[in-house]
This record gives sequence, C-alpha cells and structure tokens, in this order.
Amino acid sequence: MEFKTHISVRNLSVFYGTQQALKNITVDIPDKKITVIIGPSGCGKTTLLKSFNRLIDSQDGMKVTGQVFVDGENIFDPQVEVTHIRKKMGLLSQRPYPLPMSIYDNVAYGLRIHGTKAKKELDRRVEHYLKEASLWDEVNDRLHTPASRLSVGQQQRLCLARGLAVEPEIILGDEPTSALDPKSSRRIEQRFLELKEEYTTVIVTHILRQAKRLADYVIFLYLGELIEHGLAREVFENPQKELTKEYIRGTIS
Repeated sequence: MEFKTHISVRNLSVFYGTQQALKNITVDIPDKKITVIIGPSGCGKTTLLKSFNRLIDSQDGMKVTGQVFVDGENIFDPQVEVTHIRKKMGLLSQRPYPLPMSIYDNVAYGLRIHGTKAKKELDRRVEHYLKEASLWDEVNDRLHTPASRLSVGQQQRLCLARGLAVEPEIILGDEPTSALDPKSSRRIEQRFLELKEEYTTVIVTHILRQAKRLADYVIFLYLGELIEHGLAREVFENPQKELTKEYIRGTIS
C-alpha cells in the first residue's frame, strides 16, 4: 500500500544532557492517516511526538541531530520560524488545559490572534469548531461560562476545538485519553477516526487496544530505538521483530 508522506524523519537523535532519548530514528508519517506510536514507558514516544512541533526545544540541555521534514521543510533548520511550524500542529496533552476564560473565548482565542475580528464570523467559526469536536450540543446554551466548569472529557474536546480553530494540518495527541473516563475516551477516539479525512494524526498511547482501534500505521519504539514500523494490520498480525512480538503479547511492558 502506497501512501503520501506528510512528516519525514531522518536520522533523528535527541539528547537531554548526557542521556540519549532517541537513537537515529528514520521513518515516514503518512498524510491523512492515523499513526500511533507505541512502546513501553520511557522509550521515547513523547519525545518523538514533540519533536514534530519542536516542543522539545523547551527542555534544558536538549540537543538534536538529524532532520524532521514537514511538507518538505526541515523544521530544525536554524532559519525556520518555530511559530510557523507550530501553527501547522494541534496538540492534545494527557490532561486538558483550557485557557482561564469562557468556552467561547477558548475557541475564539486563536481565531482572534490570526486576524478574525468580526463577531458574526467569530460566532460562526466557534460554532463550527465546537461541532467538529462534538461539543456544540452540550455547551451551546452556556458559551460564556468558564471553561473550568466543564467535565474533564468536555475540556479535552474543547482543547481539540481550540486546536482545530487555527486550521492545523496535523493533530498530535500525547496519550490524549489517559485522564478520561471510558465514555469520554471513546468520543475522542471517534472524532480522531472522523477527522483523519482532513488531518494527519499522530498519537502516543500505552494502550494496545486503543492502538488497534485507531491506527492505520504503527511505530514501535523501545529504549529510544525504532524497532518496527508499518501498516497497523501487518505490525499487529504479523510482526517481523521478536521485540515487537513480545510487546504485543504483553511479555515486555
């Protein structure tokens, strides 16, 4: 199966001081598919994910070698503007972090920064992105109440709406359902499945069942090394590497 590449990683190594978190990773992320990064805790999953929007830059003593291309542009080139890269990415963290303002203003925040000022247009787009995140029907009668009053699951969907509002190309999820109840988790998963027609999605998860439900493509990391990657069905049903087999069987964790 051929696919168009959206993110291309070449010989990527990441160091935090003397500790090497990623070791010479080379892999392509398909466009408008869901790629799931799996592996034991501490194996580099989140470091790889956050290299795509350069959030690893904020870590003290961080050093990067290699390249990450997004739309053919090496995002670690010194000439690249980081905000330009991050505008292409929407990030869902493990716990939702709504802004300390109303539901409406959380979604409108990025729209205003990027130049949308007219109230009628803001109203239209806030409604659109809340619907995209499957939240509109639950909050349309209380848009101007604090976002902090929402449930954790609703807050995560609000953060998804806020991320989508700046029109990214790529959605990144760092264990985005780990703090949610099962019902809220399934709603977020369902939105990922529906949104992949429009967005490239990369998700870190430690839950193999979730990876099997969502993934079109799988990347398996172990102790900072890329062990295996490929189409989800092939990796899960016919893994080529012994470490992958052991991880899927649950004999290593």
